[in-house]
Amino acid sequence: MKVTERRQLARLSLRTPLRFRALGVASDKTEHFTEALNVSRGGFFFASSAPLQVGMPIEATLRMPAEVTGNSAQEMRCTARVVHVRNEPYGDGRIGFGAEIEKFQAVPAPAQDRWAV
Repeated sequence: MKVTERRQLARLSLRTPLRFRALGVASDKTEHFTEALNVSRGGFFFASSAPLQVGMPIEATLRMPAEVTGNSAQEMRCTARVVHVRNEPYGDGRIGFGAEIEKFQAVPAPAQDRWAV
C-alpha cells in the first residue's frame, strides 16, 4: 500500500527543546519537557511518554530555527493538534507524535536581552 505524503511545508530534521501540555484534559495539567525531532512552519514531530491521542490539542513552546522563521531563530508558543501517533516505542519507552500547528506567536525575549547592545 502506497502512503501519500500530506505535508505541504519543508520539514527540517533537527532537535530543538520543546515543552508542552495537553489542552482540555481535566485530569492532566502536567507540563512535559522533551525535544522536537523535526520541525516546519506547519508542524513538528516529537517523542514523549505523555498519554496523547490523535485529535488532542496541545499548547507548546519551542525554538524555531532561522530556516523556518525566515529571520533569526526564535522561541514560539503555539497551539497544535496531534495528527498522528507512531506507536513503535523508542528505547526509553516514549512513542512519537506528529503535531500540526494551528496558531503561533513569538515569545518576547527577556527584558535584559531586548536591551543588550
